[in-house]
Amino acid sequence: MAGFKYAAPRELDEALQLMASAQQPRPLAGGTDIVDQLKTGRRTADLVIEMKRIPQMQRFDVEADGLHIGAARSCTDIRSHPEVPARYAALYEAAGLIGSVQIQNRAALGGNICNAAPSADTAPALLVLDARAVVASSKGARLVELDRFFKGPGQTILEKGELLTGIFVPTPAARSASTYLRFIPRNEMDIAIAGVGCYLEIESSGLVKRARIALAAVAPTPIRARIAELALEGREISDALIEAAAEAAVSAARPISDVRGSAEYRKDLVRVLTRRTLQACVQRINAGERAS
Repeated sequence: MAGFKYAAPRELDEALQLMASAQQPRPLAGGTDIVDQLKTGRRTADLVIEMKRIPQMQRFDVEADGLHIGAARSCTDIRSHPEVPARYAALYEAAGLIGSVQIQNRAALGGNICNAAPSADTAPALLVLDARAVVASSKGARLVELDRFFKGPGQTILEKGELLTGIFVPTPAARSASTYLRFIPRNEMDIAIAGVGCYLEIESSGLVKRARIALAAVAPTPIRARIAELALEGREISDALIEAAAEAAVSAARPISDVRGSAEYRKDLVRVLTRRTLQACVQRINAGERAS
């Protein structure tokens, strides 16, 4: 591993100043990605900045407007909060699929997002929940819709000196549900060949008020399947409508063929996983109505 300096600031302003002053700064939240990348030379750094000691990076609040998660919060922290499984089920499920339990104890949500892998499990879950990235630099802060955050494999919209400090997820509407499913060739410790996150909001009449579908591992970045969303919205939910939406989701996929699976195989998986996630959302909404 090439040499680099290390800093562990306790204040966000100090971290942002370090990010602005270094030529190749690398934030370290969990380290499950960046440490391996530095070891193998896939990324380089002249300064590695530890983020876990900064209070803003450890924020975790469920408020009236939604969920506020600091970028250094671990997957285990997310799954341990009592409000997350019911309100933000897709995120809860995705956070439980990242590596082993030991990795989840360390891996940070911000790291999973900033690594910008096309197969990142938390990305589709957050996309369907209309999440926004909280981005800061020494010049100020901005909110970025997550579906504009990814530019390509390993690439984000973050500019020099900018840092992802957190994720904001709006409170889901009543009569809504979300879920995330992926397909892997092994039972654990593998990355998705394809993954699909879905969110549905259904009126009491049965009409779909709002739909979100996001795909992983079938394009250069995690993406929304917008044509499939439009196929659902304003129509009465039914098995036939779900099938039509699943077919429409395939048109958004731009997969490659590799040793893990062919492009056609991945498209078939998108169809199946979209159908299953939509069905799961409907079942959860109906179950919530029966319980109320």
